[in-house]
Amino acid sequence: MWHQLGSIVLKYRILLLTILLAATAFMGYHASKVQMSYEFAKAIPTNNPKLKAYLAFKEQFGEDGNMLVIGAKTDSLFNEKVFNDYRKLQKDLKKLTGVENILAIPGAVNLKKNDSTEKLQSHLIFPEGDLPQAAIDTAVAEFRNLPFYRGLLYNPETNAYLMALTINKNILASPKRTKVVAEVLALAEAFSQKHNITLHYSGLPLIRTQMADRIAKEMRWLLIGSLVLSAVILLLFFRSISATLISLAVVIMGVVWSVGTIELLGYKITLLTALIPPLIVVIGIPNCIYFLNKYHVSWNETGDKNEAIRTMVSKMGVITLFCNIAAAIGFAVFALTKSAILKEFGVVAGINIMVIFLISFIFIPVVLSFLRVPKSRHTRYLDNKWLLAVLDKLEIWSLNHRRLIYGLTAILTIAAIMGMFRLKSEGFIVDDLPKTDRIYTDLKFFEEHFKGVMPLEIVVDTKQKNGLRKNPLQLFERIDSLSQFIRSNPEMARPLSVVEGIKFARQAYYDGDSSSYGMPNSFDISFLAGYLNMKGTDNENNQMGKLVSSFMDDNKQQTRISVNMKDVGSKRLPEILQEIEAKSRQYFDSSKYQVTLTGSSITFLEGSTFIINGLKESVFWAFLLIALCMLYLFKSWRILICSLIPNLIPLVITAGVMGWVGVSLKPSTVLIFSVALGIAIDITIRFLVNFKQEQTSDSRDSKKVVIETIHSTGISIIYTSLVLIAGFVIFVFSGFGGTQSLGWLTSLTLVVATVTNLVLLPALLIDLTRPSKSS
Repeated sequence: MWHQLGSIVLKYRILLLTILLAATAFMGYHASKVQMSYEFAKAIPTNNPKLKAYLAFKEQFGEDGNMLVIGAKTDSLFNEKVFNDYRKLQKDLKKLTGVENILAIPGAVNLKKNDSTEKLQSHLIFPEGDLPQAAIDTAVAEFRNLPFYRGLLYNPETNAYLMALTINKNILASPKRTKVVAEVLALAEAFSQKHNITLHYSGLPLIRTQMADRIAKEMRWLLIGSLVLSAVILLLFFRSISATLISLAVVIMGVVWSVGTIELLGYKITLLTALIPPLIVVIGIPNCIYFLNKYHVSWNETGDKNEAIRTMVSKMGVITLFCNIAAAIGFAVFALTKSAILKEFGVVAGINIMVIFLISFIFIPVVLSFLRVPKSRHTRYLDNKWLLAVLDKLEIWSLNHRRLIYGLTAILTIAAIMGMFRLKSEGFIVDDLPKTDRIYTDLKFFEEHFKGVMPLEIVVDTKQKNGLRKNPLQLFERIDSLSQFIRSNPEMARPLSVVEGIKFARQAYYDGDSSSYGMPNSFDISFLAGYLNMKGTDNENNQMGKLVSSFMDDNKQQTRISVNMKDVGSKRLPEILQEIEAKSRQYFDSSKYQVTLTGSSITFLEGSTFIINGLKESVFWAFLLIALCMLYLFKSWRILICSLIPNLIPLVITAGVMGWVGVSLKPSTVLIFSVALGIAIDITIRFLVNFKQEQTSDSRDSKKVVIETIHSTGISIIYTSLVLIAGFVIFVFSGFGGTQSLGWLTSLTLVVATVTNLVLLPALLIDLTRPSKSS
């Protein structure tokens, strides 16, 4: 059948080439419209209770992850020129499209009571206009007398100051966010350079924007790098410009199809899907090597170009098909997970690995049919003396040192299993960045001086309309007790809630005495209710009313406690949440109150958990499905066992190395196992198919068949492995730690898989297979 398909390809070569190029142009059109993802990937299923709670919170109280912060540590902020320029910076930032609100020292307000109206009135601590030094000093004294702002806008112990910008949520979900963030940084850096004050920037809007922009930039460079490296290796291998250009054309078309698929399916480019184009290059090049290698071998044997092409198709078509199916399974199993980001990656990668097979199957034979026959220098690599010497060594090992091979394999496997027990599963929001990266170091600045910027929200539901107005003092005391417990955690900042507003109001009620900043008693609350307008409806007319409104829903049934915290990681965060939940159960009777912990920090944790669990499941399903394919292909349980062992051991060794060197299991590193399995099995399939072919035509002695297989497939396997390894090494130059790990760990897996398939697999075949009795 495959020989007949080769004849069909040659007969209809112009039509097939035209259809392929037209389809590629269509996909190229869609590829040109692909967009970056400007939000954290949806890693959690839509029916997940924690995601539902988070969406309900955003519906009620708005975004929790739309604050960009600017920090500085300086002794000169309140110098006349510096402070006036700092105020100007705040005003200029407020004018930017997309910046909705700014909380900063120049705009800080104080509260004063108005006995005649029984309302609190706000006034700017620092009056409008350029201020002389004396006015600034007076205002600073008033400002420092307000405990409300300590730890919020400044750290008195370290002279660190913070400016918080609220960015419009619609802007954050669009490409416009890049422009807004760039404009914010430009204005801030101008102030920084003018006064020689180092500014630090963080917050989820900045982190997400800069990460997305880096992904786009890195995708281009990784793609270019993989293409250039592949071209160099192919040129060294074939010594043929035409063979190199054919291979590059195949993978470039594959890249166009992969990006076009992302857009056609309505997806956007994420940190994971950005890896697909370089992966297509890495996976597509071996297809080209095997096709062209078989073409050159057949040409040497027949001297007939068309017959060599038909032989190439008939011999390599089925092998390459099953190799690509195995690789596609390794990726496509991600679509079986409950994580949207993994589903997208699995669907796009699985589809396009099969597409790259179709492109190779059509394009390579058609183009070869138009080219001149190969010259002697193009096939000289088939007699590479160095590689032939290596194959001779492999033959000796397989025939004479099988016990030593098994012994060394056992020792390495035991050491790897010991390393696996050291594996840790932990992820951080910015742990894919180098420790020297500006995003990482600036985040650590805010963690050091303000205990972080990662949002955590606690919603207290009274379970009844106007429940917040019934016995408010008791409720406030409970909220304050929980807040004090949270504040005692060194990894969490002072919580903000309506209680802090009440304390601020109490200080104002007692004429600004800082010692009066505290919880009101039963006497105070009756007076403060009037000043806070708790029983009225005109909250928007005063600053405190706005604060109260932002922390309560319209029905006065729910209130929230907002906390900023450090990026503590997926291991520590559940412990903190459990501690808070345990305390909340002590303070809030579950029959009267429902306390819900939510926010971006929780969704990050839940997303990481789903991704890691999904990836673990995908490795299992990939192994099972590939095993079924191998059983169907070879119809032998013995060969199935022989095929799986050389591919299972590299995965175990890689996991062991991760454990010994301290690489944690996280979304970006668990991905390695399915990817490596899907690609490494390619080597096994090619070896075993040739083994079966030799077995049917030889004397059926296992040793002789194995020797023939080593020499007939060894060169192409070694060259292909070098291309794959070099292709993944490109990822080591990524700016993301996870992508770097994907590069060197997958390369390690492929190195081990190449060795096990050329050393251990032949030994297993000699010992476990028996001569066939059928001819």
